[in-house]
Amino acid sequence: MPAQPLIRLGTRRSPLAMAQAHEARARLCAAHGWDESAVELVPVVASGDRIQDRPLAEIGGKALWTRELDQWLVEGRIDGAVHSMKDVETLRPEAIAIAAILPRADKADRLLGAQAISDIPAGARIGTSAPRRAAQLLHLRPDLAVVGIRGNVATRMAKLEAGEADATFLAAAGLDRLGEDSVGVRLDPAEWLPAPAQAAIGIECRSGDAQTRAMLAAIDDAPSHAEVAAERRLLEGLGGSCSSPIAALSRSGDGLIALTAAIFSPDGTVRIDGEAEFAAGDDAAPLALARGLLARAPAAVTEHFGPIS
Repeated sequence: MPAQPLIRLGTRRSPLAMAQAHEARARLCAAHGWDESAVELVPVVASGDRIQDRPLAEIGGKALWTRELDQWLVEGRIDGAVHSMKDVETLRPEAIAIAAILPRADKADRLLGAQAISDIPAGARIGTSAPRRAAQLLHLRPDLAVVGIRGNVATRMAKLEAGEADATFLAAAGLDRLGEDSVGVRLDPAEWLPAPAQAAIGIECRSGDAQTRAMLAAIDDAPSHAEVAAERRLLEGLGGSCSSPIAALSRSGDGLIALTAAIFSPDGTVRIDGEAEFAAGDDAAPLALARGLLARAPAAVTEHFGPIS
């Protein structure tokens, strides 16, 4: 048993973030034959966890999930940071590298409060603060009302139970990781597109830390990493932020990635979609897909996206 940890992994304190950090530790210990004590988990309170009464876009965007962990990482207080990759900003500091992506879990969303989107009563209130979910829902059901709900999984489930909304959406992967695999109705991700990088756990470290990068490389899942890289490249090409309604689904096989993407107007009236198939690691194809989507989109859509990369 080591006298001190071999690697310190920072994580947010939420139950889901802790579950993801425990998975990362278990995979590291299994890959290297370490005792559990070799990996220290260091909980950090993120700004996004402290501020839950306003949409992310109003209070700083995705940086609220990474700011504190980035600081601790750069300062050397931790060696790695465990993230839900869908919550990580598209453009990262040069000092930080995505060293590992764990095998991706179920990419689907689950619907809580109804058996299907078509079964939701007209005029019902659907709780979500995700622009993708709101726009995709209103595109299918413009008769429904969207109300903002934020918080961790347990908080949102409690708000639904308390009647703050008639239905809501949660990521299947998050529910599964918390042992809530029987909660909600799974929505086919080919029909209800997930968020870019949904269901992917990533571990970042300092770019120049060769020792930690080598440790983390042992648990990097190449197909999952390639999918996440492609979806993040799509986001880069779209100039997407946490307020941009973007949905994407990757399917991998035989060294190829089939990427389907859609962008929306926030009210769901306009949907522009497209798809591309390309070799894993091809950085140009997701950018081309992004440019094609924006080229076909009206101002009602493009005004919510950044300049084309």
